[in-house]
Amino acid sequence: MAEKSTQPKPIPAPPEAKAPAEGGAVTNPSWERVQLARHPKRPHAVDYINRIFTGFSELHGDRFYGDDAAVIGGFALLDSKPVMVIGQEKGRDTKQKLHRNFGMPKPEGYRKAMRLMRMANKFHRPIVTFLDTMGAYPGIDAEERGQAEAIANNLREMSRLGVPVITIVIGEGGSGGALGLGIANRVYMLENAYYSVISPESCAAIIYRDSGRAAEAAKALRLTALDLEGLGLIDGLVKEPAEGAHTDPNAAAEFLKGTIQKALAELAPLSREELIDERYNKFRRMGNYFVETQNA
Repeated sequence: MAEKSTQPKPIPAPPEAKAPAEGGAVTNPSWERVQLARHPKRPHAVDYINRIFTGFSELHGDRFYGDDAAVIGGFALLDSKPVMVIGQEKGRDTKQKLHRNFGMPKPEGYRKAMRLMRMANKFHRPIVTFLDTMGAYPGIDAEERGQAEAIANNLREMSRLGVPVITIVIGEGGSGGALGLGIANRVYMLENAYYSVISPESCAAIIYRDSGRAAEAAKALRLTALDLEGLGLIDGLVKEPAEGAHTDPNAAAEFLKGTIQKALAELAPLSREELIDERYNKFRRMGNYFVETQNA
């Protein structure tokens, strides 16, 4: 009888900081990608929805409290096939940012998203979500209306959906605020996006007692698409134009559209039970670096 190794799987080393050939400051690839993810001209959810889908019909309200403009969603067509699209939207100028609450959803945003997901599940429509938030809104009013419960409910209910769910981190993937729309069969990240349990600034403030060491924290957090793909926490990274998605939004949208089309084609043959099992097992495997001893 043969036994499987009980040794932990090696964790890939983070990318090393590179020094410029002619001297100067040491570069930090992780922090550079965080900066690109936050670029003021980086395409947002609305930009990708308008470029990838047709016939988008936005739906509003959570049927409990109100409508949260930080979360947008509705039915749309992808290659003439209906899908449900949901995204976190930051807004572009000051007026839009205030209206969208800078992309930080409140409980009604998560409840609206779940209402739309249940509708998609009822009508057997695939779901595509775009994540782009620094985190869920931490204000008193959000806490009073059950912020934690709303996110936790989404985590549970998304795991039970009997339709294909595809998630793409298009910019900032901040903590549970992003994860509340991210329990999917396929999770992808744009090349210059980040996905983390905490922002680099908050991490630095807690660990180093100095938010100015955010770049150092970003490297330690392993938050880039390359890091997370190596750890098996995402299914792949989506290519961006050479200098970032903000330099050519149309090209970035084309890369993203191809990824969504491929994922939907892979998931289409799976039954309801297979989709649920695959999604459940996907997240159960995360963080498991040991193999139990088994008989051959």
